[in-house]
Amino acid sequence: MSGHSKWATIKHKKAALDAKRGKSFTRLIKEIMIAARNGGDPDMNPRLRTAILAAKGVSMPADNIKKAILRGTGELEGGQIEEVMFEGYGPGGAAVLVNVATDNRNRTVAEIRHMFSKNGGNLGEQGSVAWMFERKSHILIALDKSNEDDLMALVLDAGADDLRNDGANWEVLSAPEAHEKVVEALAKASIETISAEVGMIPKNLVKVEGKNASAMIRLTDALEEHDDVQNVSSNFDVDEDEMEAMA
Repeated sequence: MSGHSKWATIKHKKAALDAKRGKSFTRLIKEIMIAARNGGDPDMNPRLRTAILAAKGVSMPADNIKKAILRGTGELEGGQIEEVMFEGYGPGGAAVLVNVATDNRNRTVAEIRHMFSKNGGNLGEQGSVAWMFERKSHILIALDKSNEDDLMALVLDAGADDLRNDGANWEVLSAPEAHEKVVEALAKASIETISAEVGMIPKNLVKVEGKNASAMIRLTDALEEHDDVQNVSSNFDVDEDEMEAMA
């Protein structure tokens, strides 16, 4: 379980849902637009299907989804967005991947670079840290939403690869192509999720402590607040007590 995921869970509990919804809508609309470039039919486009599923998960209106698809396919104006993946290192040597969707690459590069340097990190070359991650479906569920045996049987039957207990939540990991079926199985069983997304999951973790841990949290927090950032992945790990104190 990555420290980044733990931190995201803590922030989720403390944040006002209405404030989060606005940011979530913006990110999901961009993801739908980018995915729709490969075809506007979700039955033939797995990435678009996953994006629509996530949008419906936060109650995005159907009209918003439709317009985002049309912008992505070029049938409506406003779809000129470039997808870029930044790779770098945070304080303490933790690897960081930053996925952005921007209409001004040069501006975004300068701003992301500044965030890294300001918080004790640095941007790397393409391919410098991506090999430390693998693309996976990642679903978080509060421990009190299900017992281990029932949840294990449910998610494995739906195609998941693994179920883990991180001390606060159940973590369900699956291949990207199994994401939709696992999410649908959980919904059918009325099991509420904290988050459900396909992203880059670290293969191994790097422990950071003290000042490095604080700086690492500030870096990921700043990156996630940037308007162009779609997702941040990192392989840092911080002790639970230390992270709760910082939160």
